[in-house]
Amino acid sequence: MKLATFKIGGERHIGRVDLDQMCVYPFDVSLYEASRGVTALIGRAQMPREKEPLDLARIRLEAPVPRPARNIFCVGKNYHAHAREFAQSGFDSSAASGDIPEHPIIFSKVPECVVGPEDAVVIDKSVSEAIDYEAELAVIMGVGGRGISASDAMDHIWGYTIVNDVTARDLQGRHSQWLIGKSQDTFCPMGPWVVTTDDVDFSKMVVRCTVNGELRQSAPVADLIFDIPTLISTLSAGLTLNPGDIIATGTPVGVGIGFSPPKYLVPGDVVRVEIDQIGYLQNEMVAK
Repeated sequence: MKLATFKIGGERHIGRVDLDQMCVYPFDVSLYEASRGVTALIGRAQMPREKEPLDLARIRLEAPVPRPARNIFCVGKNYHAHAREFAQSGFDSSAASGDIPEHPIIFSKVPECVVGPEDAVVIDKSVSEAIDYEAELAVIMGVGGRGISASDAMDHIWGYTIVNDVTARDLQGRHSQWLIGKSQDTFCPMGPWVVTTDDVDFSKMVVRCTVNGELRQSAPVADLIFDIPTLISTLSAGLTLNPGDIIATGTPVGVGIGFSPPKYLVPGDVVRVEIDQIGYLQNEMVAK
């Protein structure tokens, strides 16, 4: 099932997407519930009543979780080829310990940097001119917990979406800790919707990214160094995960910093991130 957060007539709604009919069925929920985005549906015994369908062309998709309840958990260097690419870039503060990390590298992005699947990403040249893209599969927790075992982890997941972990590389290198370079305003396009776990087959899932139509990234999710159960187990060891928490699982090889010279984003560039079985984001870079 595909579940979306969207606006029509200036009001936020949530609903079920039907791509065969190219429509969305709004759920009969209050505007207060809809203000939380699709995470308002987590934990329900059944979905709310559906209203009359709306043509997808009539609505404006928002991030499925427009303002996460807390920081997005992110994972660095989690595809083998990208780990080597980033270790050789000169921006990796963990490179001394080797190209491939022994344990997951965890950082975060603040909730306020989230924007929708069609929104602009703002490049403020007074802050950074080294803006990069990172296509990623994101996990949304449905059942929280502390000390979740890897064997039980998949039962705690509610659904999946896409994020572009936009990054200011110079800030990332300057501050060593990555939060500032990762959390600039508009630096987390998310969407286009959430796909529930019953509609996902990882054996057929590939993450792709194009910039102005040029393919830059393409890798199967099966290439993760630390798989999703390991990430959930690692995060929940002493840290309680909550329903609605979001985990961005890492990006494949082909980011801008990996080229010589680097291929940083500039105003006017259009970045498309696509993941099989979910959909795509397409965001234009604009100058502040």
